[in-house]
Amino acid sequence: MKSNAKVAVIGGGSWATAIVKILLENLTPEDGLNWYMRNSDSIQFIKQHSHNPQYLSSVEINPQKSGVYLYDNINLAVRNAEIVIFVIPSAFLSQALSGLEFSLKDKIIVSAIKGIIPVDNMVMADYFQKVHNVKANDFAVISGPCHAEEVALERLSYLTIASRREQTAQQVANLLECRYIRTTISKDTYGIEFSTVLKNIFAIASGICHGLGYGDNFQAVLIANAIQEIERFINEVHPLKRNISESAYLGDLLVTAYSQFSRNRTFGNMLGKGYSVKSAQLEMNMIAEGYYSSKCIKKINQKYHINMPICDAVYNILYEKIAPTIEISLLTKRLF
Repeated sequence: MKSNAKVAVIGGGSWATAIVKILLENLTPEDGLNWYMRNSDSIQFIKQHSHNPQYLSSVEINPQKSGVYLYDNINLAVRNAEIVIFVIPSAFLSQALSGLEFSLKDKIIVSAIKGIIPVDNMVMADYFQKVHNVKANDFAVISGPCHAEEVALERLSYLTIASRREQTAQQVANLLECRYIRTTISKDTYGIEFSTVLKNIFAIASGICHGLGYGDNFQAVLIANAIQEIERFINEVHPLKRNISESAYLGDLLVTAYSQFSRNRTFGNMLGKGYSVKSAQLEMNMIAEGYYSSKCIKKINQKYHINMPICDAVYNILYEKIAPTIEISLLTKRLF
């Protein structure tokens, strides 16, 4: 069935499922909502059983009643949409868009991707503007602190929507604001994107330290140093007047570093307990964005030479195969 829905969600994971749930609070069945996921079996399951079989299975999504149109062809989902929300792991975004037959330049593009494009080392703003000709004013970013699992439980959560154009940010915010979601807007697209990328690396560090047996006292010092690394990095890479203690920066870091729902913390915890990188990835069966981000940030920082001891420690554990016990012991001498 052809859809004239004006909003499309691209991605089939837990955060994509949560965003679909949020959008359905405001969109009527007459409005419709296009939802692309590459797994056709999951699409059939949702149509028959009204929930995603792999992610947030407690969230009920009845396609017939809610007006959700499910596609495993990205072109059908994007064709008529005016607002397209991408929720695909950054490492697979280019592949997902390789078969796109329609230009994105006249649409509002929203990134809920918490990562960076590998190899090219581009945040989503640069990727969509340089590769897909999206206007800077038509691009927005969704940031936390907000975990999909708490959205599923309808626990009060806060989102920041950032765009260079205030009208774009507000339009997206209006789509997402509901009884359990509060929104605020910002113009710091790049700062928030880089902060989102970095907080996943620090969550891996937090998980590693927890797995090694470090306690809450050390974790507090670790995260206090982490927010300073974020501030140093984004102020150098994208100078702008900003308050680093706002929820989009500090709040998102805290929830990702401490929450039981944080996949990056879980990944790090497994490494601290002795798993290899590969075995931890296989057992999780989920993408820890911080793994890819660590290598990208390392390469970007070769240009800026910013003091980032925690990021360096995580990189050394993930890619230089330094034992977590040794690397974290060395890190403790660099924190204050």
